[in-house]
Amino acid sequence: MAASGIVLVGFLFAHAAGNLKIFIGNEDFDHYAHWLRTIGTPLLPDVWFLWIMRIGLLVAIFAHIWSATVLTVRAKKARPVKYAHRPKVQGSYAARTMRWGGVIVLLFIIYHILDLTTHTLNPVKDSANPHANVIGDFAPERWYVTAFYAISVIAVGLHLRHGIFSAARTLGQQTAKGQRRAQAIALVLSVLLVVAYLSVPFAVTVGLVK
Repeated sequence: MAASGIVLVGFLFAHAAGNLKIFIGNEDFDHYAHWLRTIGTPLLPDVWFLWIMRIGLLVAIFAHIWSATVLTVRAKKARPVKYAHRPKVQGSYAARTMRWGGVIVLLFIIYHILDLTTHTLNPVKDSANPHANVIGDFAPERWYVTAFYAISVIAVGLHLRHGIFSAARTLGQQTAKGQRRAQAIALVLSVLLVVAYLSVPFAVTVGLVK
């Protein structure tokens, strides 16, 4: 689960960096989006790299879900009889809602693909003009899309915060000092990711990016 999570986190930050190019200008953003389709050419035909990456991400996502399911089943088998009395455990919001957060993230991924990849749900539907697709998607009159995007990205941030800390422990970080450091790093990375992703839709919605 930690290994698949690391792959997904790496993609999230790379994708966020690309999204931020929209603040440089529409030509730069469109050039970046079209460049993604030509990575690996002429060794690979156009778009092949994107499909290789998409398949790899799907494998990582399914591996993450499968790992979560296996760990849940193992945890239940390890304690088949419920505690007669279990003291309340003070856990973070992200830890208590990790599974629901995962469901929200999965639904968001599906919507995001249908919106800005296949353009099925996008109001512009212009594959040759990625900048226009983003502007049309988060237009002021479509504030509900921005709101859904915000809720989903915050869920990603909460999931990421708990996931990075858990991955650090899984990979061997067990000391008290190391855990505090892992918690701090997880918080900083998750906040940076949320801010990076939300800056684009909010900037478009309020008219800072046109």
